This record gives sequence, C-alpha cells and structure tokens, in this order.
Amino acid sequence: MRRPMPGLVPPLLLLISAVAAWAVWLGWDQHHDVHPDGSVSGPYEAWQVIGLAVTLLVPVGWAAARRRVAGAVVGTTAGLTAAAFVDWSDDASGLFLVGVGTVMVGSLVATSVVAAVVASLTRSGRPYGGRRRGSAPFG
Repeated sequence: MRRPMPGLVPPLLLLISAVAAWAVWLGWDQHHDVHPDGSVSGPYEAWQVIGLAVTLLVPVGWAAARRRVAGAVVGTTAGLTAAAFVDWSDDASGLFLVGVGTVMVGSLVATSVVAAVVASLTRSGRPYGGRRRGSAPFG
C-alpha cells in the first residue's frame, strides 16, 4: 500500500516548525520600546530574531540532508510568511504587508542558501549520506 502524498510531509513539518518557532521567539513580544530620547524600537530584540534563525537551522538542515531541499525552502518560507501575516495584520496602516513581503523574500533566500549548502555537504552516491556498496570507508 502506498502512502498518500509522502512529498507533502516534509514541507508541512517545516511549516509547522516555522510557525511554532515564530510563536516561541517573537509571538509573545508585542510592544515597542520607547527610549529616553523619544525614539521607538521593537517590538523584537536582535537576540529574538537570531534565536528564531538558529532554531530553524535544525529542521531546514534535517530536510536538506535528506534531499528534501524544495520542502525545506517552501515549508519554512510559507510558515514564516504566514506567521508574520497573522502577527502583524492588526496594523491599520496596511504597511505590515511590506514587512511580510520582506520576511518572505528574506526567508526564501536564507533557507535556499542553507538548504543548498547542507545538501551539497551531505551529497554522496546514495541518499541520506550513506556509503555506496563496495566503496572504501575512507576516500
């Protein structure tokens, strides 16, 4: 018996991972910081965004090492884009769409680079980084 649509599993897992990581790292911080000079920053600190990126390296690397590069890129990008849209959609100015577009393009580029590097580093004669039959263990 064949599994129904096995190609959808990696992108869906990565989409869920990206949304969950967004919620953990960025979803709880909704206020802007007002500094003594009157300037405003936020709502996110650099450590939160770095934590999100580092957290997503694991699932993207996992999928790319298993030759699911497209799933890694599409799933992660879709998850981050959806999370940003939902998180920022209460902005009355409508400018949140610019930020959502930036998240989409940035995550597309970043996950493409990471997935390509991981896939090329784990490339061998067999999928999943295994040795070919009869090949020497070193060389």
